[in-house]
Amino acid sequence: MTTDTPARLLTLLSLLQTPREWPGGELADRLGVSRRTVRRDIDRLRELGYPVRATMGSDGGYRLVAGKAMPPLVLDDEEAVAIAVGLRAGAGHAVAGLDEASVRALAKLEQVLPSRLRHRVATLQSATTPLTSGDGPSIAPGTLTVMASTVAGRERLRFAYRAGDGTESRRVTEPYRLVSTGRRWYLVAYDLDREDWRTFRVDRVSEPFATGARFAPRELPTGDAAEFLRRSIHRRNDSYEIVVVFHAPAEAVAALLPPWMGAPDAVDGGTSCVLRATVSDPVEWMAARLATAGVEFRVREPAELVECVRDLGARLGRAAQDD
Repeated sequence: MTTDTPARLLTLLSLLQTPREWPGGELADRLGVSRRTVRRDIDRLRELGYPVRATMGSDGGYRLVAGKAMPPLVLDDEEAVAIAVGLRAGAGHAVAGLDEASVRALAKLEQVLPSRLRHRVATLQSATTPLTSGDGPSIAPGTLTVMASTVAGRERLRFAYRAGDGTESRRVTEPYRLVSTGRRWYLVAYDLDREDWRTFRVDRVSEPFATGARFAPRELPTGDAAEFLRRSIHRRNDSYEIVVVFHAPAEAVAALLPPWMGAPDAVDGGTSCVLRATVSDPVEWMAARLATAGVEFRVREPAELVECVRDLGARLGRAAQDD
């Protein structure tokens, strides 16, 4: 019999999170208590925000359903390990759609994992090799989780950094946001030694350390981390304007292109659209990116991109010819 009420509530919650309906008698047997105690415990869970639905009748019972807010979850060992391994595998590669919220979830989960489960997660991670289609560099998941925890906790972050030219330095920062471009992760932070805002490629960061020193957040000049990163990248690289006409509706084209390229404008009554964007990637990469969008298009500007697309098309045509 489970006499410890908090422990019994956690056990009951774990059972209810299994996607099935539990008869009151079965729950009472599992917990070693009376049906009346089960009903009281169900009421306690509802008071804590867990939406438990009861059905009447001989085959009735209890089921946890979707509510207005996300209550805390209770995971068993196997579930916790599975989620942690999945999040770490995704966090190690800058996969489009895996934003800062996913990394924060990993940071929270790893913070409370018992040591025995951390060991299992690390063992599984080291024993597997993912096959990825992205062209971004790999990142140690631990690096992301340390950074995410300092962002969320407004805690100063110290790390070693290797610049693009190979220069090594030590940085002490006030981290603001992690930003994923789909191919890479970046940290937007205030650099205390340089007394200015900076962006750091996370794959060039090593030895991240949360100092424990709290700070009051500063106001980012652009107000948005993604916009600050975009401007920072364009300042460092030679950027250029592109004008591309797609023979497809604007909504369809926008879904095929990365968000940082912006939204195309509808033309010709909505049957086509025009994309005007400032980019800094090599024209060879941009030509390939446009070609893989999967819709008919025509490059208007710049002339270098027009020529590169023409050469790529001719090369692909020759590659498809029979000997």
